Amino acid sequence: MKLSRIIGFHAVNARLERRPGTVVEVYTSSERDDPRMQRLDQAATRAGIEIERVPPARLKALAQSDEHQGVVALVEAEASVADFDQILAAAQARHANGGAAPLFLLLDQVQDPHNLGACIRSADAFGADAVIVPKHGSAPLSAVAMKAASGATETTPLCEVVNLSQCIETLKKSGVWVLGAEMETDATLFNTRLDGPLAWVLGNEGRGLRRLTREKCDALVAIPMQGAVESLNVSNATAVCLFATQAARNASR
Repeated sequence: MKLSRIIGFHAVNARLERRPGTVVEVYTSSERDDPRMQRLDQAATRAGIEIERVPPARLKALAQSDEHQGVVALVEAEASVADFDQILAAAQARHANGGAAPLFLLLDQVQDPHNLGACIRSADAFGADAVIVPKHGSAPLSAVAMKAASGATETTPLCEVVNLSQCIETLKKSGVWVLGAEMETDATLFNTRLDGPLAWVLGNEGRGLRRLTREKCDALVAIPMQGAVESLNVSNATAVCLFATQAARNASR
């Protein structure tokens, strides 16, 4: 059996709650016995998993990271990505039956695992159907990314596509309006309609959107900035765009 690791309280608790059968082992720091750790112990007990207490040095080696918060779980390795076509079809069917309009988040070569995880967390918080990334040039769904997602990877699918531009074309043909987040454009979150089937595209931490990705978008939209800073971190920008979308949808009901 091939195993992968999950680190951090939120990520491990989410896996124990939603998919306990995939959890093989849980290790915690022998130096922690606070209420948060006790709640994790209880969750593992309910799932029928025995926790092994280990010294911090061994825990760090198991986690392969300093960000473990005192807990590491070894879980059955499985396909970490969902099928884009299936997710899109399900979102369209829901909308056709009177449900919420499709909402997708596309990340154009976001390479920091913390940013990837934070974007997935925002996607979950604001009801996105999936997060879509190109297969090459993006951060993998690593233990660090899953920790940053705080359990959102258990509820919000991550789809990998070979070609992001082709994915955008597929969304457009399916009736999804595709908006690229860009700094220098007259359209803003305040004057753009956001209440229909929608996909947001956000770019790389340094370069932003690639030229071809930018050209494929139906429109480019800026986040109005009032202060001295010129732009937001990609994960912060993601949260703002998705929140604005949900606010617009609520207002249009």
